[in-house]
Amino acid sequence: MHDFRYVGKHLFCEGVELAALAEKFGTPFYVYSQNTLTDHFQKLDQALAPLDHLVCFAMKANSNLSVMRVLANLGSGFDVVSSGELQRVIAAGGDPRKCVFAGVAKTEAEIEFALRKGIYSFNVESEPEIVRINRVAGRLKKRAPIAVRVNPNIAADTHAKITTGTYENKFGIQFEQVEAVYARASKLPNIWLRGVQMHIGSQLTHVEPYEQAVTKVTPLVQKLAAKYKLEFFSPGGGLGIVYKTALDSGPRQWWSSPSAKGILTPALYAEKLLPLLQPLGLRILIEPGRFIVGNAGVLVTRVEYVKRTGQKNFVIVDAAMNDLIRPAFYDAFHEIVPLAKKGGARISSDVVGPICESGDYFCKDRPLPRVGEGDYLALLSAGAYGFVMASNYNTRPLIPEILVRGTQFAAARERQKVADIWSGEKVVAWLK
Repeated sequence: MHDFRYVGKHLFCEGVELAALAEKFGTPFYVYSQNTLTDHFQKLDQALAPLDHLVCFAMKANSNLSVMRVLANLGSGFDVVSSGELQRVIAAGGDPRKCVFAGVAKTEAEIEFALRKGIYSFNVESEPEIVRINRVAGRLKKRAPIAVRVNPNIAADTHAKITTGTYENKFGIQFEQVEAVYARASKLPNIWLRGVQMHIGSQLTHVEPYEQAVTKVTPLVQKLAAKYKLEFFSPGGGLGIVYKTALDSGPRQWWSSPSAKGILTPALYAEKLLPLLQPLGLRILIEPGRFIVGNAGVLVTRVEYVKRTGQKNFVIVDAAMNDLIRPAFYDAFHEIVPLAKKGGARISSDVVGPICESGDYFCKDRPLPRVGEGDYLALLSAGAYGFVMASNYNTRPLIPEILVRGTQFAAARERQKVADIWSGEKVVAWLK
């Protein structure tokens, strides 16, 4: 479900009118629904209840400290991809002992930091990484827990830039090589073979790729678990969301809309995968990100100008690709709606930002209600890969993030001051 809905003609997040937030905080800004975060996490957690399991939120999707604290309070672990992210976990009140560390280029300093903090496991992407982890662990007089990331060479039906499970991708170790890699790693004195991990891609909205990959990998997992006394198996994350849905009059399950027929849900995920995972007798880790936060957030922006040419109707807003890069980077779709519901005919429009790039747009040739200067728009399903991918391009400050719980709201991040953008810079001595 998500908790963005029209009450009369006004768009609300839970019990808070978004236009009121726009007046208080200025635009653009992100707003997140705590109830939606909680609901999505709990539905997934409950679906896996028959298993000994741990949900590790992939914080690369959204690393706001308040968002992470909501999930940590629910018992979530975290999937991190840098020592900076692990430090964020600690700052948010999360437990490093419930964290897995992914990524293809872990540095010695990052490995050392994670070991000192008691990381649950490194998801290892290559043999040279195993050698490095062994060396660092030896220096610290520790045994480092690892799980080799198996690349099953399964093509997921997703965008080319977020598929990860084929031999064309940089991630993981080829399926055929994994058994030999475990054999060699077992001889290293400071390596603890704790599990097996895989990941085939992001924004997967059907269960079949998971079934195919888990079916392929589980016989290997069984063999390795018996030989090396492994504790866990992770089929990864990548559970997707529906971006193309229509708002209705109240909270709803996004997967129950007509356009979501056959879409992956927690119940369907459990129905298809539990029979494959239960016979392993291992702890199961999953690493969802977008599934939990994607539909829990929106980006609110103000219309600055409407510019009509002979060919186009441009709606020029104050948010830009530096605030939400997904449309420019992935040609991603985000539903765009006015904060005040409007009737009348729709106009084919391009919603564009102020950055001096032709790629700075949020949609092209989309039928939208007629809007004018000063109107507010919401870009829905912006809770994942939104703020975390933001930048200061064009010397634009990072924007606020607001958390809503019922009728309460608070800034989970203040708007950055312009001068803070260059606070770490200086004019070098010989230029003075």
